Amino acid sequence: MAVCEFYEALCAELEIKINPHIVEVLEKTTPTQSFTLKLTGNSRLRLVQRLTDEDVLLLCKCLKNKCVTGLDVRYNNITDAGVGHLADLLQEENSALRSLDLMFNDILTDGAEILSKSLQCNSTLLSLRLSGNKIGNKGAMRLASMLQVNNTLQELELADCDLATQSVIALIIVLKSNKSLRSVDISRPLLFSHQEEWAVHCSEMLALNSSLVELHLGKMGMTDSGMERLTEGLRLNHSLRYLDLRCNRVTRDGVHHLAQLLKQNPTLEIIDLSSNRIEDEGAMYLSEAISWPGCTLKELSVNSNSIRTEGLLSLTQAMKANSTLTHIYIWGNHLEEPVCQAFRELISSGRLLPEHTDVSAYEVDAQVFLAEVFQNVRRHYYSTDSCGAGTRSDSNPAAAPDSCFAPLIENQRPVPLQPC
Repeated sequence: MAVCEFYEALCAELEIKINPHIVEVLEKTTPTQSFTLKLTGNSRLRLVQRLTDEDVLLLCKCLKNKCVTGLDVRYNNITDAGVGHLADLLQEENSALRSLDLMFNDILTDGAEILSKSLQCNSTLLSLRLSGNKIGNKGAMRLASMLQVNNTLQELELADCDLATQSVIALIIVLKSNKSLRSVDISRPLLFSHQEEWAVHCSEMLALNSSLVELHLGKMGMTDSGMERLTEGLRLNHSLRYLDLRCNRVTRDGVHHLAQLLKQNPTLEIIDLSSNRIEDEGAMYLSEAISWPGCTLKELSVNSNSIRTEGLLSLTQAMKANSTLTHIYIWGNHLEEPVCQAFRELISSGRLLPEHTDVSAYEVDAQVFLAEVFQNVRRHYYSTDSCGAGTRSDSNPAAAPDSCFAPLIENQRPVPLQPC
């Protein structure tokens, strides 16, 4: 019996109303040796009926003994009860599930605890995304305890989950000994202390960890002092490739520490500094580091950093001096005409490909302006394909394959705006 027919039969047996979204997806799904089931509740094209806990129960029954390797159910109405059904699926002896995306559902502390218990004895799941669920400090502490015994999970996303200082530090401490995690996102916790204790622990962790490739620390309230602590640990780290520091409180002084690090650390390839306040001096510190022999930085985002002409022009000169940097994102700064001309030259000469930046040059009455293009620094560096193999993504997300780990990409088209 086909999966769709089995689902409809179960609905009839249990007297549960059929979800037309599930039927449509299952009808289009051809079960193979391994496949990913996408049932996201945020379709851009039309309204869909979001999944409930009852829908998850039926899905889990349908997927038992099936070769589903990826389940994407983000932006639905799944609660802790639905997580219980998924935990049962994870504990199946022949479970093939490698990735589970539960972002932006209604999962709370109990749901996180249920998942933690199921993952203590699970040896198949490689990626767990829980961002946008309010699991809180207690739920995150449970996950940190699970990571002490789980040596399979490679990707964990806990952004905007209401983590507190205690759980943030606990997760960071676990990374000192956990050798399997490659990508971690703990952005936007609820930190009320101004002491930045987490940065001290993070620095110590980075000095010891040799497996982490990607670390997201956006919206942490990080100051220049926190950046200084972080770079102390990064000087001894030789595995991290992607560092996300967007939406913090870093200024030129903090970037000075980061720039000094880039001269010494040959491993960092992607840095997201968008929505900080590094200004011209910070941009010039970065430019000096980029021009430094041996600097391996490939992608840099400095959107919305109050950078003016002097700082932005120094970045264009650095790109001419070092061909390693191929992606740069600058929208949201002060784009005066000399900057517009310099970036038009970089793009027209082929030094900066149009798909590797977030601006596009146009001319009005012999004056050059820049318009915004909806492209950003890639969301992920490390990913796991649907077959369970860890991979390094060397391309921009715009060109990434549509796998269960591919981020959502906006239409990439220049939008004419008012002159800068």
